Amino acid sequence: MTEPETEISTPIPVTVTHAAGNPARKKALLSIAGVVILVALCWAAYEWLVASHYESTDNAYVQGSVVQITPQIGGTVLAILVDDNDFVKAGQVLVRLDPTDAKLALDQAKANLAQVVRQVRTLYANNATLRAQISLRESDVVKAKTEIDRATDDLKRRQSLVGDGAVSEEELKHAQTQLASARSAQAAALAGVAAAREQLASNQAMTDGVRIEQHPSVLAAATKVREAWLAKERSAMLAPVTGFVARRTVQLGQRVAAGAPLMAIIALNQVWVDANFKEVQLRFMRIGQSVKLTADLYGNKVEYKGVVSGLGMGTGAAFSLLPAQNATGNWIKVVQRVPVRVTLDPVEVEKNPLRVGLSMEATVDVSNTDGKMLADAPRAAALVQTAVYDAMDSAAAAEEVRKIVATNLTRP
Repeated sequence: MTEPETEISTPIPVTVTHAAGNPARKKALLSIAGVVILVALCWAAYEWLVASHYESTDNAYVQGSVVQITPQIGGTVLAILVDDNDFVKAGQVLVRLDPTDAKLALDQAKANLAQVVRQVRTLYANNATLRAQISLRESDVVKAKTEIDRATDDLKRRQSLVGDGAVSEEELKHAQTQLASARSAQAAALAGVAAAREQLASNQAMTDGVRIEQHPSVLAAATKVREAWLAKERSAMLAPVTGFVARRTVQLGQRVAAGAPLMAIIALNQVWVDANFKEVQLRFMRIGQSVKLTADLYGNKVEYKGVVSGLGMGTGAAFSLLPAQNATGNWIKVVQRVPVRVTLDPVEVEKNPLRVGLSMEATVDVSNTDGKMLADAPRAAALVQTAVYDAMDSAAAAEEVRKIVATNLTRP
């Protein structure tokens, strides 16, 4: 039996024809790649030439002077003349307290001053009286000396006659007694002169070299009058600055204590911006660099110009109520922020008023790094001040004191 023949098949070569490439697609991809590279180069150039010269943040807020209105004396509220959001001028009366107690204290101080003036005037009058007493005591000394001389002569005559028996022992003793009495009278007169002179010296120590109006006792009583006068004037609480009333808490009839907060006044012409920058953004930031700011209130249409006036002395976390405790095993680094104070242009703020607490966006030009990072000299002038309380000086009180002194110096 023969085995069947095995047929060996020869592979037939297959020719694969590749499709021709799409030139349009290749060109589009190359164009896109070129655009991406160009954009990247432009962005890198912008970052290098422009963006690296600016540091910006939207973590910025308007701050301002919130002037607390507190009474300088205690009392009952009789009238409230302003309310929240009212505009007030410096020196305007805000609240009136009951002045009855202050008026009574002023009347008592006036009466005390009048009494002290009369007492001091008596001191000056006592000088003449004491001088007259000294003259009287000195005349007593002279009389005592004359009496001693007479008693001495009388005693000598009697002593010379005792041996002849013309004068008895009793008369001699009587003469001796008269001499001793005269000497005692002279000693008493001399003591009286010394006491009167000492009393005059003591009285003159309280009166010499000063007029009655300038006597320390009169000045002390006059100070009490001025103090009572100021207490009466302070029953009317004045606005220390021009601004807007906020957070009024005082109520009519309320009994308030000295130092209790009643309301606040915000001076919108004295606002600034605290911009919180990341710590890595402070590398080239200096005092005096220009700042551009926009407020969410007005949008990008209103732009403010500012100047960096100071960099904070610590991060916000460092001054928080509960500072972060980083000395733990699960510590995670968090980028900190430092407040940077920006001073605004008062003209721009007046044109477009801001409110305390509004959000701002700040961009600082850090291209010029010639400025200082920290201030190195004290402030030359007061940051803020008011002259309102100067009007509450003692000019009127001084005139009242002068009248009281003049009235009680005049002899009736």
